[in-house]
Amino acid sequence: MRRVLLVLLLAVILLPLASAETYRISGKATYADGSAVQLDYVSVQCEQSNFDCYQYRGTNAITDAYGDFTIVIDADVGEDDLDILLALRGETFTHTIDISAHENSSQSRLYQDIQLEQNPPPSGVFMGFGCFIVLFVLVFVSVLLRTGRRLATPRGRMEFMGYRPARELECPKCKESVVQHELVKHLIIEHDLDPLDAGQLTGKVMRRLWSEEE
Repeated sequence: MRRVLLVLLLAVILLPLASAETYRISGKATYADGSAVQLDYVSVQCEQSNFDCYQYRGTNAITDAYGDFTIVIDADVGEDDLDILLALRGETFTHTIDISAHENSSQSRLYQDIQLEQNPPPSGVFMGFGCFIVLFVLVFVSVLLRTGRRLATPRGRMEFMGYRPARELECPKCKESVVQHELVKHLIIEHDLDPLDAGQLTGKVMRRLWSEEE
C-alpha cells in the first residue's frame, strides 16, 4: 500500500513536468524607421493581475546584429491562450501562448516580430561630429573676438600687421628702462663709457636675459 501511494505521489509531482514542453518565440526587433535593434534585451513581463504569467517573468534573450531574437520558456497545455508581454526598450507587446500552433510549426517555434514606436538613438559617430562642430565654432568665435579687440587699438593694429614693440632692457648703471637698440648709445652718452665698454656691458645684459628665458 505504501508503494502504491508513493508511486501516485510521484506521478502527481512529475505530471506537470512531463506535460511541459519547450516553447520558442522568435522574431526580429526593429525601430520605427525599420533599422534593427542590435544587442538589446527582449524580456518577458506580465500584467499585474496575470499571476499565471509570473513564472516566466524575467526570461530574456538578446538581439543579434540583425535584430533577431529567440525567447525560450517551458509551457504546458494548461497555459494555452495565456497572454505574456514581450518588453523591449520600455515598450511592451502582447504574445498569446498557442501550444497547438507551436507543435504544428515545422521549426518548433512561433514567430512574432517587434517594431518599436521610437527611433534609434543618435549614433556615437554623429554625436562626436556634432561635438567637434560645436567646439570648432566656439574656438572660432573666441579667436574672432580676441582679434577684434586687438584691432580696436592702434598698437593692436600695428601688431596685426607684423609690428612688434622693441624690447626694453634695464640699464646696469642707472636702472632705467631703455629700448634694446638704444642701450649702447645710452651708456656712451649718459654714462660717458667707451664704445667698446658700452658694447661689452650691453652684451652682458642681453646674455643674462637670454639665460633667464631659457
